[in-house]
Amino acid sequence: MHLTLIASLLLFFCSTASYAEDKEDGVPTISYYEIKPSLVANLASGGKYIRTDIQVMTRDETYKESLELHGPAIRHTLLLLLSEQDGRTIKTPEGKEALRQEALTQVSQVMKDLSGKDSLQELFFTTFFVQ
Repeated sequence: MHLTLIASLLLFFCSTASYAEDKEDGVPTISYYEIKPSLVANLASGGKYIRTDIQVMTRDETYKESLELHGPAIRHTLLLLLSEQDGRTIKTPEGKEALRQEALTQVSQVMKDLSGKDSLQELFFTTFFVQ
Protein backbone atom coordinates (compact mmCIF):
# COMPACT_ATOMS: atom_id res chain seq x y z
CA MET A 1 0.00 0.00 0.00
CA HIS A 2 2.76 2.44 0.92
CA LEU A 3 4.61 1.53 -2.25
CA THR A 4 1.54 2.39 -4.36
CA LEU A 5 1.14 5.73 -2.58
CA ILE A 6 4.81 6.61 -3.08
CA ALA A 7 4.65 5.61 -6.75
CA SER A 8 1.52 7.74 -7.26
CA LEU A 9 3.08 10.78 -5.61
CA LEU A 10 6.28 10.35 -7.61
CA LEU A 11 4.30 10.13 -10.84
CA PHE A 12 2.27 13.23 -9.91
CA PHE A 13 5.32 15.36 -9.11
CA CYS A 14 7.20 14.21 -12.20
CA SER A 15 4.29 15.03 -14.51
CA THR A 16 3.79 18.43 -12.83
CA ALA A 17 7.47 19.28 -13.27
CA SER A 18 7.32 18.22 -16.90
CA TYR A 19 4.33 20.50 -17.50
CA ALA A 20 6.11 23.44 -15.89
CA GLU A 21 9.18 22.81 -18.04
CA ASP A 22 7.06 22.88 -21.19
CA LYS A 23 5.68 26.31 -20.24
CA GLU A 24 9.16 27.62 -19.47
CA ASP A 25 10.51 26.37 -22.80
CA GLY A 26 8.65 29.19 -24.51
CA VAL A 27 5.98 27.03 -26.09
CA PRO A 28 3.69 29.59 -27.72
CA THR A 29 0.22 29.93 -26.35
CA ILE A 30 -2.82 30.11 -28.57
CA SER A 31 -5.14 33.11 -28.39
CA TYR A 32 -8.45 33.68 -30.11
CA TYR A 33 -10.00 36.97 -31.12
CA GLU A 34 -13.75 37.01 -31.70
CA ILE A 35 -15.01 39.37 -34.38
CA LYS A 36 -18.19 40.69 -32.86
CA PRO A 37 -20.99 41.29 -33.21
CA SER A 38 -22.06 38.65 -35.73
CA LEU A 39 -21.49 39.46 -39.37
CA VAL A 40 -24.65 39.69 -41.46
CA ALA A 41 -24.52 40.41 -45.19
CA ASN A 42 -26.78 40.17 -48.22
CA LEU A 43 -25.59 37.57 -50.71
CA ALA A 44 -24.85 38.33 -54.35
CA SER A 45 -26.97 35.33 -55.45
CA GLY A 46 -28.24 31.94 -54.40
CA GLY A 47 -29.84 33.15 -51.20
CA LYS A 48 -30.88 36.21 -49.30
CA TYR A 49 -28.25 36.61 -46.60
CA ILE A 50 -25.50 35.08 -44.50
CA ARG A 51 -25.01 35.38 -40.76
CA THR A 52 -21.74 34.18 -39.32
CA ASP A 53 -19.56 34.43 -36.26
CA ILE A 54 -15.82 34.36 -36.85
CA GLN A 55 -12.83 33.91 -34.60
CA VAL A 56 -9.20 34.21 -35.61
CA MET A 57 -6.33 32.40 -33.94
CA THR A 58 -2.87 33.74 -33.19
CA ARG A 59 0.08 32.47 -31.20
CA ASP A 60 1.07 36.04 -30.27
CA GLU A 61 -0.92 37.30 -27.27
CA THR A 62 0.16 40.91 -27.89
CA TYR A 63 -1.22 40.73 -31.45
CA LYS A 64 -4.76 40.73 -30.06
CA GLU A 65 -4.39 44.44 -29.31
CA SER A 66 -3.73 45.11 -33.00
CA LEU A 67 -6.72 42.99 -33.95
CA GLU A 68 -8.94 45.04 -31.64
CA LEU A 69 -7.53 48.31 -32.95
CA HIS A 70 -8.14 47.35 -36.57
CA GLY A 71 -11.46 45.58 -35.90
CA PRO A 72 -13.50 48.01 -38.06
CA ALA A 73 -11.22 47.41 -41.08
CA ILE A 74 -11.42 43.64 -40.54
CA ARG A 75 -15.24 43.76 -40.34
CA HIS A 76 -15.41 45.91 -43.48
CA THR A 77 -13.21 43.49 -45.43
CA LEU A 78 -15.20 40.46 -44.29
CA LEU A 79 -18.57 42.08 -45.02
CA LEU A 80 -17.46 42.90 -48.57
CA LEU A 81 -16.20 39.36 -49.05
CA LEU A 82 -19.41 37.82 -47.71
CA SER A 83 -21.62 40.02 -49.88
CA GLU A 84 -19.85 38.71 -53.03
CA GLN A 85 -20.79 35.09 -52.29
CA ASP A 86 -23.26 32.75 -53.94
CA GLY A 87 -25.42 31.09 -51.30
CA ARG A 88 -25.61 27.77 -53.16
CA THR A 89 -21.83 27.51 -53.28
CA ILE A 90 -21.11 28.39 -49.66
CA LYS A 91 -23.68 25.88 -48.41
CA THR A 92 -21.36 23.07 -49.53
CA PRO A 93 -18.40 21.93 -47.40
CA GLU A 94 -16.02 22.81 -50.23
CA GLY A 95 -17.57 26.26 -50.59
CA LYS A 96 -17.33 26.94 -46.86
CA GLU A 97 -13.69 25.90 -46.81
CA ALA A 98 -12.84 28.05 -49.86
CA LEU A 99 -14.57 31.01 -48.19
CA ARG A 100 -12.71 30.36 -44.94
CA GLN A 101 -9.36 30.30 -46.74
CA GLU A 102 -10.15 33.49 -48.68
CA ALA A 103 -11.32 35.23 -45.50
CA LEU A 104 -8.08 34.28 -43.75
CA THR A 105 -6.04 35.57 -46.69
CA GLN A 106 -7.89 38.87 -46.80
CA VAL A 107 -7.82 39.49 -43.04
CA SER A 108 -4.11 38.64 -42.99
CA GLN A 109 -3.51 41.17 -45.75
CA VAL A 110 -5.47 43.88 -43.94
CA MET A 111 -3.43 43.29 -40.79
CA LYS A 112 -0.17 43.30 -42.70
CA ASP A 113 -1.11 46.56 -44.43
CA LEU A 114 -2.33 48.33 -41.28
CA SER A 115 -0.04 47.00 -38.56
CA GLY A 116 2.97 45.86 -40.57
CA LYS A 117 2.63 42.41 -39.03
CA ASP A 118 0.65 39.29 -39.85
CA SER A 119 0.51 36.89 -36.94
CA LEU A 120 -2.76 35.16 -37.82
CA GLN A 121 -2.64 31.39 -37.81
CA GLU A 122 -6.23 30.41 -38.60
CA LEU A 123 -9.73 31.72 -39.10
CA PHE A 124 -12.75 29.76 -37.93
CA PHE A 125 -16.47 30.07 -38.55
CA THR A 126 -18.11 29.42 -35.19
CA THR A 127 -21.62 30.06 -36.55
CA PHE A 128 -22.60 29.86 -40.20
CA PHE A 129 -26.14 30.38 -41.44
CA VAL A 130 -27.23 30.98 -45.03
CA GLN A 131 -30.83 31.66 -46.00
